Amino acid sequence: MRFQSDLVPARLIRRYKRFLADCTLEDGSEIVAHCANPGSMMGLADSGTKVWLEPNDDPKKKLKYGLRLVDHENGHMTGVDTSLANRIVRAALEAREIDTLAAYTTVRAEVKYGDNSRVDFLLTEEGLPDVYVEVKSVTLCRSANLAEFPDSVTARGAKHMHDLANVARMGHRAVLLYLVQRTDCTHVDIAADIDPTYAAAHADATKAGVETICIGTDINPQGISISAPLALGRPAR
Repeated sequence: MRFQSDLVPARLIRRYKRFLADCTLEDGSEIVAHCANPGSMMGLADSGTKVWLEPNDDPKKKLKYGLRLVDHENGHMTGVDTSLANRIVRAALEAREIDTLAAYTTVRAEVKYGDNSRVDFLLTEEGLPDVYVEVKSVTLCRSANLAEFPDSVTARGAKHMHDLANVARMGHRAVLLYLVQRTDCTHVDIAADIDPTYAAAHADATKAGVETICIGTDINPQGISISAPLALGRPAR
């Protein structure tokens, strides 16, 4: 997935009200950028952090910049726009780039299911069980090589686990796909200390037959695409 406009570098001043970020452009001017991330952005919102913004000239948008990337200035980046995760995954599904789901040629988004929910993607193929796919964008990293989800309490995420578990019990394939939007991790785990309710729901869903797929990403100021699968669980010490 390529960004629609060329990104511009900036420095973060502060992120506030969840969806706003004050930034300083290279010419010294200060602007307000839209921050499409409902989580805590733990470890990614320190003042002075190098970020990449996407400008726009859409008259319907109040803010003329969107916060897209955090540049760790060590060769690694994190994609902080969680709204992009489904676009990235959809492109990969339609190109059949995810091995465990590559047999499916029909991809539908936002299909109603469960308890008044909409699944991110429903995959169908003649002769195969339907696959219900929920996508979670992962950006938290508190120890080397380990990405964690969630970075804040997510009642909605726990509800999705229950819905997927019910789908699995009905005989369909149910898949939880963690898209790790950072380039410095090899493993993914559940942040049970941040949200024990979500952790319990994930464990119950796994027992019910829900599959968990973890996928890394390649990230640069031109775009974001999926890379190699990542391991579920903590790295060996």
